[in-house]
Amino acid sequence: MKFFKQTTVAVTLLSALALAGCGNNGSNKASEKGDNKTVTLWVQYSEESAEGQVMSQSIKDFNKNNGKGYTAKVEYIPRSGSGGGYEDKVNAALTTNTLPDVLTMDGPNTAAYAKSGIIAPIDDYVTNKDDLLPSIVDEGTYDGKLYSLGYSESGVGIFYNKKMLEDAGVDIASLPTVENPWTYDQYNELFATLTKKYNKPAIDVGFDDHSEWLMYAFTPFVWSSGGDVVNKSGEKSTGALDNEGSIEAFTFIQGLIKNGYSTITPEKNGFQTGVYPLKMTGSWTMQEMDSKYTDIEYGVLPLPMSPKTKKLVSPTGSWAYGMSATTEKKDAAGALIDFLGSEQEVYDMSVGNSVLPSRKSTSDRLATEVSDQMKVLLEQNAKTGHARPVLVKYPQISRIVQDTVTESTYVDQNSDIKALLEQKAKEIDSLLP
Repeated sequence: MKFFKQTTVAVTLLSALALAGCGNNGSNKASEKGDNKTVTLWVQYSEESAEGQVMSQSIKDFNKNNGKGYTAKVEYIPRSGSGGGYEDKVNAALTTNTLPDVLTMDGPNTAAYAKSGIIAPIDDYVTNKDDLLPSIVDEGTYDGKLYSLGYSESGVGIFYNKKMLEDAGVDIASLPTVENPWTYDQYNELFATLTKKYNKPAIDVGFDDHSEWLMYAFTPFVWSSGGDVVNKSGEKSTGALDNEGSIEAFTFIQGLIKNGYSTITPEKNGFQTGVYPLKMTGSWTMQEMDSKYTDIEYGVLPLPMSPKTKKLVSPTGSWAYGMSATTEKKDAAGALIDFLGSEQEVYDMSVGNSVLPSRKSTSDRLATEVSDQMKVLLEQNAKTGHARPVLVKYPQISRIVQDTVTESTYVDQNSDIKALLEQKAKEIDSLLP
């Protein structure tokens, strides 16, 4: 789920993708190792991590129970803080035609990999597709075919410090739920109350994280307001990113700084240490709270929504499995992907790594087992999740949207939100077909 530093590296990868896509008719050297029933999987985390521990057991279970004599081997290639490491190795493999049979990728980059001929369609290998969340199918589909299978989901909510809100006179019982969410205006009233009480910003929304977070976490406001990054055909941003809905969303975003409700330079771990009463973040923060900051009693609220549409929208997307287009062991690779994306394996990864599931049945199963905080994100994801756009040049387009969020916080320089969005829409237009 930790995708915040992905986009910059993904842009670098595109040049390799374009080159590798021209020469992928030969056999995959990495795939040739071992017998014809042995497949290799690359993953972007360490074996010692929570994900790695789940994967280690999953591979043992696959090798023991697949019933066809297939053997899977996994290579753990941790990403660095800047997104390197794993992507560096994938980049090198693309240029030398040495990709593994199966590899993980950040879901929104599926289209770029598929367009370049790096990964193959997996429709024929994935079973029980009707059980997949729509956002997972949307994320993994390019040109009408399923190219990647997300093994987990993600989501963002408004985390709140119960004591700080109560001390500010806020009735906890009156706070929004997924069934009864709040509008931008209602949240602004809460922000104003808390900002006045504590004489400091009420909420850390991650404006200082200049990465995929800004695309991932803030586009739900655009969608809620009736805007979009590109139009439905994916051919134009003009008329979508700069329409009235998008203007409303970015006016709300800018207002967080304009009104002093948030900050572009938040204190590190400010919510976790009781500096800020609110934080916009995801389930990964629950791990921190429950292990390192147990003195903070916290809850989770759904995201704000447009007062005009009254439509709650939440972000989705995480890492996914893809099959190398050059593997000579498609049946074995497909069987591995299907196994790792099965209900039990999705459940094990969700529990082991504190992430949201990619399957409806797993979401229903977990609803009775998880904490009240996680339950909010589960319910919000299942009912309101929206995949990021499937675009061949997604990394570059994401960077433009990220810049738009950042520049909107420069209130004096960009007081005219409409003009800013018109400019950014034209930049995106230049990247579209």
